[in-house]
Amino acid sequence: MMRKIRIVPVLFTAAAAALVLFGGWLLYTKVAVEGPLDKAVNEIADIASADAPVIERDQVTIKLTLAPDASLKDVYDSINKEGKDVIGGRELKLDISNADSSDKLERLWSTVLFDVAEAMEKKNYSGIPTAMDKMAQTDEGKGVKSVTEIDEKNVYITIIDGDHRKYVVLPRTPIMLEVPTYA
Repeated sequence: MMRKIRIVPVLFTAAAAALVLFGGWLLYTKVAVEGPLDKAVNEIADIASADAPVIERDQVTIKLTLAPDASLKDVYDSINKEGKDVIGGRELKLDISNADSSDKLERLWSTVLFDVAEAMEKKNYSGIPTAMDKMAQTDEGKGVKSVTEIDEKNVYITIIDGDHRKYVVLPRTPIMLEVPTYA
């Protein structure tokens, strides 16, 4: 003889199981994944403060405040090195809260944007510091300092005018080798 299944206990059991599974996954993510990365990021010397990282499927975003004399390249390198297990193949994005740009810096950046884009397109990366120096020699650019750094993944540009800073990270694209179709 078949017994009738009671719906309330079944729904309660399913809800409890889902809650335990989701809660366990959330706890694992916060404690075992985000926690160590957050701790490592906050121990980097060039970072004044940082919020907990936001880890998504294809990127890791960290909101942080940089020290005044911080090297953007060194910060990226340190975070990638310390968090390589968590970051893996994801893209690292930094949301720099003290990147206090100004209208002047935005105008100056727009004057060199074409030269920088051309240097990036032609993979003539030595043209970027030249363009930044040219910007600093204009009447509006007097007193503006720029720092340009490069690694195998990105070009890092910091433009400084007193207390105002503009940070730019430009991804380098690898040279694509083409294979002829007849080969």
